[in-house]
Amino acid sequence: MSPGTTTPPYLQEKRAAYGAPRAQSRRRMIIIGASIGGLLVIIAIALGVYFGVVKNKSSSDEASGSLGDGASSAKPSGTNTPNPGTRTAVTGGDGSKVTMEDGTTFVYSNPLGGYWYWDENDPFNNGARAQSFSPALNETFRYGIDQIRGVNIGGWLVTEPVSRILLTVPALYEKFANATTPAVDEWTLSQNLAADTANGGLQQLEDHYKTFITEKDFAEIAGAGLNFVRIPIPYWAIETRDNEPFLAKTCWKYFLKAVQWARKYGIRINLDLHALPGSQNGWNHSGRLGTINFLNGPMGYANAQRSLDYIRILAEFISQPQYRDVVVMFGITNEPQGPTFGLENLVRYSLEAYNIVRTASGTGEGNGPIISFHEGFAGLDKWAGFFTNSDRTSLDIHPYIAFGGQSADGYDARTNTPCDSWAANQNQSMAAFGLTTAGEFSNAINDCGLYVNGVNLGTRYEGTYTPGSWPRIGDCDKWTDYQNWDNDMKQDIKKFALASMDALQNYFFWTWKIGNSSVTGKVESPAWSYQLGLQEGWMPKDPREAIGACGNTAPFKGPLQDWQTGGAKSYNMPATFTSSYAWPPTAITSAGAVTDLPSYTPTGSLITLPGPTFTKSAGGSVDVGSGWANSADSTGMMVPIPTCSYLDPWVGPTAAPPSPLCGGSARRDSIPPPVITPAP
Repeated sequence: MSPGTTTPPYLQEKRAAYGAPRAQSRRRMIIIGASIGGLLVIIAIALGVYFGVVKNKSSSDEASGSLGDGASSAKPSGTNTPNPGTRTAVTGGDGSKVTMEDGTTFVYSNPLGGYWYWDENDPFNNGARAQSFSPALNETFRYGIDQIRGVNIGGWLVTEPVSRILLTVPALYEKFANATTPAVDEWTLSQNLAADTANGGLQQLEDHYKTFITEKDFAEIAGAGLNFVRIPIPYWAIETRDNEPFLAKTCWKYFLKAVQWARKYGIRINLDLHALPGSQNGWNHSGRLGTINFLNGPMGYANAQRSLDYIRILAEFISQPQYRDVVVMFGITNEPQGPTFGLENLVRYSLEAYNIVRTASGTGEGNGPIISFHEGFAGLDKWAGFFTNSDRTSLDIHPYIAFGGQSADGYDARTNTPCDSWAANQNQSMAAFGLTTAGEFSNAINDCGLYVNGVNLGTRYEGTYTPGSWPRIGDCDKWTDYQNWDNDMKQDIKKFALASMDALQNYFFWTWKIGNSSVTGKVESPAWSYQLGLQEGWMPKDPREAIGACGNTAPFKGPLQDWQTGGAKSYNMPATFTSSYAWPPTAITSAGAVTDLPSYTPTGSLITLPGPTFTKSAGGSVDVGSGWANSADSTGMMVPIPTCSYLDPWVGPTAAPPSPLCGGSARRDSIPPPVITPAP
């Protein structure tokens, strides 16, 4: 949009699929009995709900963003307790009662025209709509026109110290903050939990999965005007190997619950592979704080091979017809440390991942997810021209203010920072690359907050952060004591949030909720919690309030090109690109030629992920899929060669490769203590 235009593209009228039903002509016949007449009315209502909500995917012309959009005039109402043996479509809008799996109930609050839909006899029905201005799951989401308004479900299936939850036992990380080996990441947390047999051992993590996020959270997310969630998941949802201490396979069961809840409330999912073998960035949320062993060091190639296998397994599952309209985006690797191993090898890896996902899904709209690449801290502009004529690829950036230089300025002085710093880059990338999202951002303007930087690492703002030397700016209490924030401060934070949303256009706030500290009993990192902001008044009740917050200075004018949205007749990336970035790389940073490094061979048995279990009240079985979309994709998994030697996957980049590499007695070297990887 050019300067001076007052209506951004997201506000144009686009949707009207669920308009008010036509008034029926009065029947000019004698009604034989009041009971028969009442029965006809009931049947008419039931058919209206069925054909209005359970209809097949269609295009919709309802408005995508205008604040004037009211609740859908076809908003259904009801309860989710169908009569046994009867195929009753059950649905409800604002004010309806929802009964959860454990039998507890709550009242659904969604003043934005959304409605839930759940039929236990048809559990893969996609009839739900998050809001009147967001396409229902059985409608086409037009990327570049319809706006992604999302939130991360952080700290749930990949635990992070800042996102811990107060359970019936003390909060996960605080409990072990002063242990002999402090819990600073999920690796050390898992070791401490496993040793804590008196309180359930490692299974305490499953208590966290059960309680931190529930169905009610998804209902609240839809009611807050959000239509997407980004769900981080670790590789150990699939398997662990050797001495890796993580709780293997368990969190996958809860991801399946997330898919069910998202489907019920009309929310789309961006599945994000957040933690890779060996660590892709050396930070705590990668599984282990320390060194980078992905595309870096002697095990860098082998760990990348293993990671590509996990991408393949996830892609095969989510590309199945039962899941592809809910899990519509796949972030293949969270925050890979490009400055360490180079953009060239990152693009090679991304291209190989693209080929793997499309082998699973096929090409074209509706066939598997959009494939999202994090920009690897290279900058959005460095990716311009990559993946031209690919099928539905997206670029992801995480624009945080909190972790750079610190300032004493308050929110009142920072309101325009997102507009000035982010908006132009997002607009340019939407034109130069294609769909560009902010996979993470927050309201934080400094690094104040318990464990924001990690366990016992301090803060830059107070001058206590390690590593490095940072001047003290001030005391963090004013930024974390939200219970004493006055209305002016809350309104300033809200203005900052609205500016961020408008600048980024397609976004996922980090994060939906932060657990209470087990010491203070309250959230100690309030700028990072969307839910708390809603409760306390510094986040908008309707995210469309953000429209125009940056002054409408030339936002991207859609639509995207056909190949970017899956509408092209063919997908042929230039040979100059595919040949220049072919897999495998010729060399690995800090290690040398790939041919001199440990590598795996594709002779292992394939792992397929299980689907959920459903019980029909009407009897019969539910096809939940085999876990593998493309039966022709039958190459084995990457596993060690019996006659070759390997280092520990987390060994660090300074270790020497095994010698001899193959042909001698196979061995596996131990791992050294970790060191902290600095931010780029």
